[in-house]
Amino acid sequence: MSEMPLDARVKLVIVTGLSGAGRTTTIRCLEDLGYETIDNLPISLVSRVVAPGMPGAKIAIGLDTRTRDFTTKAVLDMLAELSAHSWLSLEVVFVTASNAILVRRFSETRRRHPLAPAETPQDGIDRERDLLNEIQDAATVVLDTSDMSPHDLRAQVDRLFNRGGESKLAITIHSFSYKRGAPAGIDMVFDCRFLNNPYWVPSLRSLDGRSDGVQSFVQNDTRFEEFFAKVMDLSVFLLPAYVDEGKTHFSIGFGCTGGQHRSVALAETVAEALANHGWVVSVRHRELERRAKL
Repeated sequence: MSEMPLDARVKLVIVTGLSGAGRTTTIRCLEDLGYETIDNLPISLVSRVVAPGMPGAKIAIGLDTRTRDFTTKAVLDMLAELSAHSWLSLEVVFVTASNAILVRRFSETRRRHPLAPAETPQDGIDRERDLLNEIQDAATVVLDTSDMSPHDLRAQVDRLFNRGGESKLAITIHSFSYKRGAPAGIDMVFDCRFLNNPYWVPSLRSLDGRSDGVQSFVQNDTRFEEFFAKVMDLSVFLLPAYVDEGKTHFSIGFGCTGGQHRSVALAETVAEALANHGWVVSVRHRELERRAKL
């Protein structure tokens, strides 16, 4: 039997994640993008909402730890069952944020954590992370909103899911500092710390990898050309395969010590090269964005 075309499949997005991370905002954004949305649907009813006789339908379902019959096993079993359907295109979006950010958000809104109504928000966050760890591992998209405003989150969801029927991947390229760890949910990560560091050049120290001077310095490293070629060869090989599998987005990360020079330069250079190959690419520089908000 031939495989159903991507545009004829039912598109189902399951949205879950940590309380206070932005799950509701994500669901509302999907609704604005034309998805029929259902929040807090009991796990046992999810498989009844979608059917093979709904070609091209777009449905988003929100689940959280308050959902009736929510357990880690129940969710994982449900995802396994849904993934087996050839007529269904399934995405699982997990929305997260750092503990410090979540505590601050609960403090600012004066809300109690649903898993610790009589205790501190941190107690509830810890319990919820333990409950959701395996579900996060099963997600196809992890959105870390620690450094995002609600507007930033809506823009990111729009980039990922507002595809207008196209089957190509939406590619997001991240730069980051290893001091703060790699962003959650990156599909493919490259360590740029072996390249010569512009930080030690006084005239380049205050600049970042978007500047011509820093990019020229990084590209003049004798190892750059081969590294860049290998990154591109791997990307050009893998991306069409992910399209064939029905994946709608892919994230690539470049890390360096401070997230200011080498990783930014590589992210910009690879993004431009992939765009020239016809891919839809967006770039996020985590440390530069964070600094701009301080």
